[in-house]
Amino acid sequence: MLLSTTLFAVAIILGLVVLIWSADQFVDGASSLAQHWGVSPLIIGMLIIGLGTSAPEMLVAATAALDGKPDLGIGNALGSNITNITLVLGATALFFTLPIHSNIIKKELPLVLGAGLLAWALLYDGDFTRTDGFILFASLLVSIGWMIYSAKKAGKKDDLLVKESIDEIPPEMPFKHAVFWLLIGLLLLMVSSKALVWGASGIANQLGISDLIIGLTIVAIGTSLPELAATISSARKGETDLAIGNIVGSNLFNTLGVLAIPAIISPSIVAPSVLSRDMPIMIGLTVLLLILGFGCLKKSRYKIVFWKGAIFFSLFIAYEGLLYYQTVNP
Repeated sequence: MLLSTTLFAVAIILGLVVLIWSADQFVDGASSLAQHWGVSPLIIGMLIIGLGTSAPEMLVAATAALDGKPDLGIGNALGSNITNITLVLGATALFFTLPIHSNIIKKELPLVLGAGLLAWALLYDGDFTRTDGFILFASLLVSIGWMIYSAKKAGKKDDLLVKESIDEIPPEMPFKHAVFWLLIGLLLLMVSSKALVWGASGIANQLGISDLIIGLTIVAIGTSLPELAATISSARKGETDLAIGNIVGSNLFNTLGVLAIPAIISPSIVAPSVLSRDMPIMIGLTVLLLILGFGCLKKSRYKIVFWKGAIFFSLFIAYEGLLYYQTVNP
């Protein structure tokens, strides 16, 4: 048992490392290919790079669903959203003040709340059907269309999120290199997500923990590492709108895109704890971000400052503690 547990742990660690690395290569290849095809820098910056940060969650959700473990994919989507707000944003704000200038973010965050409420309504009957998945995915396509339209409109007004996103586009590489890294990145994403799901499910079985809990914790935190790295990097460079935009955009993709994948591939019955614990917490955190970011105290309005970061980070610790307590005291 010790040997198998060690193998599962190694698969999780290696799977996460390769997953994160290959996502970067995939985004670099896709960005360069888009440049060769004459795609607008605005679309590359706002869509391709933004979609790339959710690529690990998407591949893990698809792999888990194909393996008959949709709960792991559902846990990954919800857990990543919770982790993004509490750990990623909270930890970053402990070291950097994050002012919000972009009108896109100010409009997009309520959209994230609406997406969460839609997902909760679809899951409320406990039956996560293929129709539910297609509704979520269709909503994602509509949201992407709105984001591109808003970015084009805001770009004319020098919106900082648009400018910072375009500045983050990787340098163009030769066409053959772009195709190579796109394909290698995609291949490694699939292989590493398979290894991660295998290791995570194995650990769950060994320890008698549900796939949902593993998805909410180990897998969610692991797949949120790209957001953490991107957010801290952006904050260090003073690109605070991009730092917050990474989180808000990722949560929108997770709710409408990643969460849709398990339903489309492997419709299932939703665990009661998802509806009574995880969905309310995810939506509550989104509401809290709206209040603290946009409507709390005139002096710190449109800023995520230290004390707000401390609140979010404390909620991360509290949520992980709640999951641990409920796991050991079923």
